[in-house]
Amino acid sequence: MTVARNRSKRERILDVAEELFALHGYDGVTLRRIATSARVDVALASYHFGKKLDLFKAVFERRAAYLNESRREALQRCQREAGVEGPSVEQIIEAFLRPLELAQETGDAGWRHYLALIAYINNSPYWGPKMMSSLFDDLVLEFIDALRKALPGASDDNLYWCYNNLSGALTLTLAQTGRIDKLSGGTCRSADFQAAYDHMIPFVAAGFRQVCAPATAGAPAE
Repeated sequence: MTVARNRSKRERILDVAEELFALHGYDGVTLRRIATSARVDVALASYHFGKKLDLFKAVFERRAAYLNESRREALQRCQREAGVEGPSVEQIIEAFLRPLELAQETGDAGWRHYLALIAYINNSPYWGPKMMSSLFDDLVLEFIDALRKALPGASDDNLYWCYNNLSGALTLTLAQTGRIDKLSGGTCRSADFQAAYDHMIPFVAAGFRQVCAPATAGAPAE
C-alpha cells in the first residue's frame, strides 16, 4: 500500500509539473509551486526528483518512449503495406503526425500538456538543443531516410530544410495558441486536431515535392 501511495504521489507530481511547465515554461514555475499544487511537501518532490531541472527532464522523458514507439510503428506499418514501391510522401508524413492526433484525442489532458511542452522546448534556442536531440533525433532521422527514398534525387539540404518547416508548423499546432481561432473568427479551432493534420499532411507533402524535385535537365539556373 505504501509503495502504491508513493507512486501515486510521484505520478501526481509529474502530472502537475507537466501542466505548469507547459503553461509557464521552466523559469515561470518553482518546485514549491509544483509541490503545493500536487498537495505534497516540497521535500517529497525533492526526494523523488532532486532539483527542478531534474523534474523538468523527468516530465519531458516520461511520454517520449511511447510517442516514439507509436510513430515508429506507424512508419513501419505504412512501409509494409506499401510493398516494394515504398510509401508515398503523404503516407510518411501521415505516419509522423497521426500518432500525435491520436494521443491528443485520448481525453487524457496530460497529452495536451505534454505536447504543448514539446512545442515550448522545440521553439527554445536554449532548451531545444539540450533536450530534443537526445529523445527524438533518431526517430526523426528514420523518417527523413524514408522521405529520401520516396523522393529520389532530393538533396540532403532540401530534405532537412523541408523537415525544419514541418517541425515549425507542427510546433505551432502543438502549442494550441488559439491564434487561428481569432484570425478565422472561430471558423477554425486550434483544438480541432483532425482538421489540423488533415490540412498539414497534403500541405507539407506538396512542399517536400516542390522543393526536393530534381532540377529538370536543361532548365535555366535560378
